[in-house]
This record gives sequence, structure tokens and C-alpha cells, in this order.
Amino acid sequence: MKLERLMTITILLLNRKRIQAQELADRLEVSLRTVYRDLDTLGQAGIPIVSYTGMEGGYEIMDSFRLDRQLLSFDELTALSTALRGLESTKAYDDSNMDLLLSKVGAMVAQAEQGRAGAGEGERIHIDFTPWKNSNEDRTRYDSLRQAVNDRKLLRFKYTSRKGEEQEREVEPMTLVLKTYSWYLHGYCRLRGDYRIFKLSRIRELAVQSETFVRRAEPLAQIKDQWVNPQESDKQEVISVVFRFKASAAVSVMDRFDESEIERLPDGTLIVRSIYPNEKWLITSVLHYATDVIVLEPADIAAKIRQAALDIAAQYAAPDPI
Repeated sequence: MKLERLMTITILLLNRKRIQAQELADRLEVSLRTVYRDLDTLGQAGIPIVSYTGMEGGYEIMDSFRLDRQLLSFDELTALSTALRGLESTKAYDDSNMDLLLSKVGAMVAQAEQGRAGAGEGERIHIDFTPWKNSNEDRTRYDSLRQAVNDRKLLRFKYTSRKGEEQEREVEPMTLVLKTYSWYLHGYCRLRGDYRIFKLSRIRELAVQSETFVRRAEPLAQIKDQWVNPQESDKQEVISVVFRFKASAAVSVMDRFDESEIERLPDGTLIVRSIYPNEKWLITSVLHYATDVIVLEPADIAAKIRQAALDIAAQYAAPDPI
């Protein structure tokens, strides 16, 4: 416990310009006498702690000590801190562990660097991986899977594939992976007899079994090779398409397409030339834009989208079966 207190005091002193003994005592839940003894121990260990009296008094570590111990530049430490805060938003680690890690990184930033021009203006870059859909159910599922990975516990669950097929799966969980804004489980599927990747949002009726398994030796490179972008999974069906978007859809177009694919016309409409992996993906995407888009090419895709829209309209024209 004493070693933990000494480390905590050191981190706090490195992170703060000055801190009072009473605040240290309150945070560590010990007496002032214990704090004074700990500060004396740190001083004897070679950490140059200076004390100041008065209303603004307290303890701090000499700036020269901070500079001597700095191995990374201010910009490098800022980048590291930003990355860690982005990781913090994923809730991949316990909050207490992440807070301690962030404190340690903050302690590496020299006081002299913090006082340089432009400092103190707040973070210039903020990374947040928190998905828009972030329910308690999702969090509970993630926590259960993370624990199963750590404990090497067999999993059983129902899973819906991209084709809409639902099957019971029995899986040896290997790791959790965050790609874009979605979590995935990578594991060995006993049903398929091979490694598979499962999107957490499609997992239902998750049951962590008491049975454990021996982790299989799968090279990381092979695991990465199994990741396939759904837009690239069917290269032989690649379709070149030309759209005409209304001006009102400009923001959506900018979010979806590269600038090199967009041609802006004087009347505000946009011509977009792009490539889609397959017909189904293309038609679904176009219907998302409703009346804001027309497919100019190819003609057969335009005809199929027209038919899909008519089929949708027919469903609403039919008498309500209820």
C-alpha cells in the first residue's frame, strides 16, 4: 500500500503545478502525518520536492526534474494522450485503469512545455469512438464477451449473417475488434470448423458456457487476412454507376462520396460517378436517398430501382391485413 501511495503522489505532483498536503491526504484517505512521511521518503529517493508556505503554498516537483525525465516531445505526448482518450471512449478497459494510464501519460508532460505558447487552449483533436447506438444491452453484451475472451469460456448464441440467415453458433472467442464504429468478435466457430468474425449487434441470446477451451495458435497475419470489407467481398460484380443528385442532397453526397467522384453543376445539382460492389448493395443505397437521386447509368439498374420503388408502393396500396 505504501508503494502505491508513493506512486500516486509522484504522478499527482508531476501532473500538477502545486498541490497541498491536505488534498493529498483526502485523495489517499490517510492522515497528514502519513503524507508528510511519504513526501520525505520521496525526497530521500532523489525526487526534488519543494515546499511553499502561505495560502498558495503546497508541494511541487522542480521543473528541471521534469525536463530531465522527458523522453517524448510535447507534440508526441499530446498525440499519445489524444489516442488514449479515443480508446477511453470505446470503454474497452475499466475506467479506473484508463484513468491511471492517462494520469501517467499526463505526468510525462514537462511543466515547461505545458507553459509554451498556445498551450492551455484545450485539446485541438478529440477522438470519440462511441457509437450513436450505445444501449445498456450493447454494453452488457460487450462486457460478457470480453470476460469470456479473458477466461477462455465457450460461447453459444444465435447469429444473423449479412444474408439474413440465422443460425445457432458455438464459438471459441479469441479477441474483440473495433472497426469504424462497430465491435466484432473474432473466434473459432465449431459449426464451420474455421475462424469467423461476428458483428456484436447481430448476436442474440448470448450464453457464456462453463466449459473452457485451449486457445488455438492462429498467426495474427492470418486473422487479419480474414477481414473483408463487405463492399469488396464480390469484386466480380463491380458496377460503374452515374447519379444525378438534387442540390438538397449535397451534404449527404459529401458524406458518402469522395470529392473526386463529384461534379457540381451551375444549378446546384451534382453528378456523381462511382463504383459499387454488387447490384443489391447499389439498389439499397439508392433507395435510401428516396427522391433526391436519379440513376443515369446504367439503364438496367435504373429500371430495377424503378421496379423496387413500385413494389414498395404496392405494399402500402394493399389493404391492411390486420
